[in-house]
Amino acid sequence: MSQPRTGSGDRFGVTLLFSLIAHGVLALGLTFEYEKPAPALPALDVILVQSASGQKPDKADYLAQAANAGGGDSDKPLRPTEMLSSQVSKLDRGIAPRPVEAGAPRPQPPTERELLTQQHAQFAVHTDKEVPEQPPVPQPTARELMEKKLEMARLAEEVQREEQAYAKRPRKKYISANTKEYAYAAYMAAWVARIERIGNLNYPDEARRQQLHGQLVLTVALARDGSVKSIDVIQPSGHKLLDEAAERIVRLAAPFPAIPAEDGIDELYITRTWQFLPGDILRNR
Repeated sequence: MSQPRTGSGDRFGVTLLFSLIAHGVLALGLTFEYEKPAPALPALDVILVQSASGQKPDKADYLAQAANAGGGDSDKPLRPTEMLSSQVSKLDRGIAPRPVEAGAPRPQPPTERELLTQQHAQFAVHTDKEVPEQPPVPQPTARELMEKKLEMARLAEEVQREEQAYAKRPRKKYISANTKEYAYAAYMAAWVARIERIGNLNYPDEARRQQLHGQLVLTVALARDGSVKSIDVIQPSGHKLLDEAAERIVRLAAPFPAIPAEDGIDELYITRTWQFLPGDILRNR
């Protein structure tokens, strides 16, 4: 079998076709470019846990609706596929349903009772109701009624006086070296300076001669105008002479400046430690 021969006319036609295609591409500006496939959209993978330990892990392997640190038996971060919950104990204990028993028996329909009746009886029973004997209650006389009314009036007046006395009770304030408030800090400092100045100027001569030393705790109650209401020795020094000397120094330093009116205090109680030191020096701490 002979092969077909290719003539010069065929070669010219093929060359002309390819030439037209090449000139058309250059004239029209057609280019060919490789297009990359579109990137895949990000997906959100969320795992629903049946129980959570409440502990937040340092680095989470999956997203879930609750924080859970571990709970399986594998060292690798495997995706949980079990339908049942893990062995981690829940924060809230479940309540299992319990059969409820009725507190009272079910009501039964009433049964018919057979009674024997008769229209006319042949006998009758007569009973008398026993009435308990009640002793006669003595009626109060007019004098007794008047005395009771007077007694009730006196009690009502006494209760009213007690209520008024409580309503008028003065407002008291207690301060000391350990419980100073800002509102009374300046007043306390001035009070201590006044006591130490008067005390050192009027140091007891008898204590100086006998070389008596010691300390005591004294509470001084001041009225609103700064006058002394009371002086109480809370902890004596062991020397009656020093205790009396401290009270005398308070009397000499009185009256003091009026109490600050920030809180409307009526009485101010100052508790301080008085020290009679060697060298005939009085310190108020």
